[in-house]
Amino acid sequence: MASTSDIRKGLCIRYNNDIYKIIEFLHVKPGKGPAFVRTKLKSVSSGKVLDNTFSAGHKIEDVRVETRSYQFLYPEGDTFHFMNTDDYNQITLQESSLDAPGLLKEGTVVKIMFNTEDSMPLSVEMPASVVLEVTYTEPGVKGNTATNATKPAKVETGAEVNVPLFINEGDKIKVDTEKGSYMERVKE
Repeated sequence: MASTSDIRKGLCIRYNNDIYKIIEFLHVKPGKGPAFVRTKLKSVSSGKVLDNTFSAGHKIEDVRVETRSYQFLYPEGDTFHFMNTDDYNQITLQESSLDAPGLLKEGTVVKIMFNTEDSMPLSVEMPASVVLEVTYTEPGVKGNTATNATKPAKVETGAEVNVPLFINEGDKIKVDTEKGSYMERVKE
């Protein structure tokens, strides 16, 4: 058992007969009344996100997890195939268990969390950023900019990312996997 002081991003807890992963949290200490922790929980089984507030000192049941490195091999419909980088065993996961499946490039190494009790995969942790090639984007038009003008661009994985006007087809860009947003252009 853990308490609210142990809450951190990525912690898996058992709540309402399901396993949830904490994706956001905020410790709040109002001037009047007791402190509490405001959290955003994502269900590992259904992918549903819910907001919940725990009072300070509340006991939560954490789930013991083990993290292993896996390499993304290929998608097949709504299932994704991964290979363990240590023993080369392969597993398949549903698209709903991935946070940003559109940004997953073949060969990308991800961390997969497993429940140590039954060895069930809980969640996939993407790298902080990925480098992708722009396959299609409209040419930028000069003159229609005020500040920070962007345009949609399709990247090699099929996802769409808003990029600045100076990005062209064939450019490689770094994309933040958490927000799915453009970070910078990458030069070879």
